[in-house]
Amino acid sequence: MKIANSILVLTAALFAWTPSYGADTYPDRPIRFVVPFTAGSSTDLIARAVGSSITQETGQAVVVENRPGANGFIGASTVARAPADGYTVFITTNTTQAANQWLFKQLPYDPVKDFSPLSGLAKGSLVMVVNSNVSAKDANGFIAAAKADPGKISYAYGTSSSQIASEMLKSMTGIQLTPIPYKSNPPALQDLMGGEVQMMMADIPTALPLIKANKLRALAVSSKTRSRLLPDVPTMDEVGVKGYELTYWFAAYGPANLAPAVQNRLNALIISALRKGSVQQTLQSAGLDPFPTTPAELADFQASETRKWGEIIKAAHIEAQ
Repeated sequence: MKIANSILVLTAALFAWTPSYGADTYPDRPIRFVVPFTAGSSTDLIARAVGSSITQETGQAVVVENRPGANGFIGASTVARAPADGYTVFITTNTTQAANQWLFKQLPYDPVKDFSPLSGLAKGSLVMVVNSNVSAKDANGFIAAAKADPGKISYAYGTSSSQIASEMLKSMTGIQLTPIPYKSNPPALQDLMGGEVQMMMADIPTALPLIKANKLRALAVSSKTRSRLLPDVPTMDEVGVKGYELTYWFAAYGPANLAPAVQNRLNALIISALRKGSVQQTLQSAGLDPFPTTPAELADFQASETRKWGEIIKAAHIEAQ
């Protein structure tokens, strides 16, 4: 009996010391990066840059899958339902992880419980752009025109950051604008160029090529300081909307209950990507700053950002849909 018990104890100890095959060999097949916005968006740009780096480092393909629509619901739900094996990664923003719970009464996913934090990716700011048919040459002129015709001017948005930035402008200046929702920022900008809408607070990376091509006019940026990519464009604070500031962020998550070894491996791969000159150049050319974190740091940051976005949304008097 004693011999049998000793064998059982020894066997249990050996199993306890045996490392996980999946964790040791990860990744051994292609990884899917789910992006909740369209191709051409800033999130898509980051996903492809980081994915390319991971492919170079591991030899495994990273496939970017765009699942736009419903303010990120579709992409978020896709990842939340995916197997927790490390082969589905959510490349997303504050829209799905911090703002949506304040914008909607019900979500088809839980921004915290349904995901395993991996790492922050980047931070950026927005730019106020108008089409060539708008007579205003600066932000003050646009605000004056909006006050003269309450509700006659429309704004487009394809993310919560874009929406809330516009609603903040409304609440801080007293103007009335009509919101027009889109699945993502790129199609919203297309309609803005076509004159279907008049104004948009867009992420700088997506709007920048259109601004440089003189297809859209930049009036102000949402950050506290001017963008290095648009040094001649003033901040909202500079044009008289005192205290106006809004930035956004990108981060990577896996499904809930990801094995710690796989979670740490993905974190290391992402951090390595963000340190590479090619990825940093991609981010900098888009007006974004690298934002690497540990999984624990991202969890804490998400919690603080969720509180902040809640305060912004309440201050802007945006009612949950």
